[in-house]
Amino acid sequence: MDAATLGEVVRLIGHSDDRRLVGIAGEPGAGKSTIAALVVTALGPTAALLPMDGYHLSQARLRELGRRDRMGAADTFDVDGFVEVLHSLRDPSGTTFAADFDRTVEEPVDAALAYPPELRTIVVEGNYLLHDDGGWERVLPLLDVSFFVDVEPGIRRSRLIERHVRFGKTPEAARAWALGPDEDNARVVRASAHRADHVIRLD
Repeated sequence: MDAATLGEVVRLIGHSDDRRLVGIAGEPGAGKSTIAALVVTALGPTAALLPMDGYHLSQARLRELGRRDRMGAADTFDVDGFVEVLHSLRDPSGTTFAADFDRTVEEPVDAALAYPPELRTIVVEGNYLLHDDGGWERVLPLLDVSFFVDVEPGIRRSRLIERHVRFGKTPEAARAWALGPDEDNARVVRASAHRADHVIRLD
């Protein structure tokens, strides 16, 4: 993301004395985490990041449900817990605690993130913020403004493979996961892209 694009995103978010929830959605490997972090930095100390990944179901629960081999799909998250946190964040009268995700062990960490009442902007990032099925349809109405990150598919897949290798997969396993479960999830995410208020296009 270049400075001009970042500035435009910040302008579109705008300023409000009331707390605002900003959604940044995109396919796996689109770069939404990086963009969200840049936006938080640009907005300053009254902004904070909420990653949706903290609401992955635990590895044990995924195995119980028979979904471990497609971790990252829409039904492998605790959507009810995620929606509950978004509702809590809309009321800044007290501190809200939210889960984070430890990629080194691929497990959620409960109450790892704290959002005190003085925060004015919460930037929420994740794959399924715009999804309209399976309980996810409750998310978009809780966001004040939403963005979809659009990136060239080849670049996105290359990033995914590199990330999987960085976190311990062999190159062969990384490619298989990126072109298998990740690509299945990408199709679901892209199907809801039209619901975003704005699109961030990256080359």
